[in-house]
Amino acid sequence: MMLRIRSRDGLERVAVENPHITIAQLKAIIQSQLKIPIHNQTLSANQNILLAKTQDDLSKFTDMSNPNTYLSSLNLSHGSIVFLAYEGERTVAGPTVHPAGSFGRKMTMDDLIAKQMRITRQENPHCELVSFDRDCANAFQHYVNETLAFAVKRGGMMYGTVSPEGKVEVDFIYEPPQQGTEDNLLFFRDHDEERLVEAIAVGLGMRKVGFIFTQTISQDKKDYTLSNREVLQAAQFHSESELKEWVTAVVKLEVNEDGGADVHFEAFQMSDMCIRLFKEGWFETDIGEDFDPKLSKMKKDVVVGVKDTRDVDNDFFLVVVKIFDHQGPLSTTFPIENRNVPVTMKALKNHLDRSKGLPFVKRISDFHLLLLLSRVLDVSSDVPALAECVQTQTAVPEGYKILIESMASAA
Repeated sequence: MMLRIRSRDGLERVAVENPHITIAQLKAIIQSQLKIPIHNQTLSANQNILLAKTQDDLSKFTDMSNPNTYLSSLNLSHGSIVFLAYEGERTVAGPTVHPAGSFGRKMTMDDLIAKQMRITRQENPHCELVSFDRDCANAFQHYVNETLAFAVKRGGMMYGTVSPEGKVEVDFIYEPPQQGTEDNLLFFRDHDEERLVEAIAVGLGMRKVGFIFTQTISQDKKDYTLSNREVLQAAQFHSESELKEWVTAVVKLEVNEDGGADVHFEAFQMSDMCIRLFKEGWFETDIGEDFDPKLSKMKKDVVVGVKDTRDVDNDFFLVVVKIFDHQGPLSTTFPIENRNVPVTMKALKNHLDRSKGLPFVKRISDFHLLLLLSRVLDVSSDVPALAECVQTQTAVPEGYKILIESMASAA
């Protein structure tokens, strides 16, 4: 069988005869096939081991510390991922070197540029962490799990705040008009609707802070963290944002210890080098069906390690971000835009009827409700005024209250 080993060098594979071997035997295989000495290896099924900075940090990952533990007892099977932290340096195998210079082909200007365009791994993200509002994260994952069954991709834009220390908080997710398939996600950009979203965000004291999308069940069987198409899409949104703390989040199903499936969130930043390459047009954007999805193809040679190549492992462009959660200022109980069922004023009436016992400002403290209201209110005056009431949790002016209730009653 094959196990995937993820380390600071990216994703590699090792061949294992069967799952009935011990951790000690697996380490010997890694030493043989990946040239990492056994005494330098620390293994774990927890991806956070890749964030460990000191030996004390590594010592906290004990799930694979017993050398006599069998892989089968850890539910590791063909295609499973094991995370590896190791000390020291090594040379990672790469593609064949193209001869250049006085003993090979003549150096061109592109060759000289490529010598300067060196792809290296970025160790630290620009954001300290990303924290998701529990309700908005749950509303997103519940829809893709229960309704879409992770059969097609779904995405959205994350809005919230960025602290001076670089901590990103996500408080609502806007889901644009879109079409998802097993492997692709296409947004139909509605600039009028996006203008309303931005007006609400400004009134709430928030801004766009990231991109979130799902991976399908069929993608989980493939050997990559992000596909080349996903890298391109994430790099596009990141570069458009001009926000150095911009976060890309991935939601997917993963098999748990009991053989069931759990919804799993991962967060990354696209590396500075990735964004530079995207802005300068190095990425091959016309992706053929025969392209390996775990590799991003460049239009010109770049240097990875000591090799010239046009194929770059997508993991080189990903910087892991720590994930936390919090209870934000907004609720997420109102129907969400651009899903299977259109949101109408009838939904507003039902929502207000259900929340009669709450102060009026609490009843409208939901981004998706504010988006519905913004379609009929003035975007330059009414929308910011209502959003500011929600942000400060102050009483809604009586005129707005009467207007909103009359809109609901007319449904």
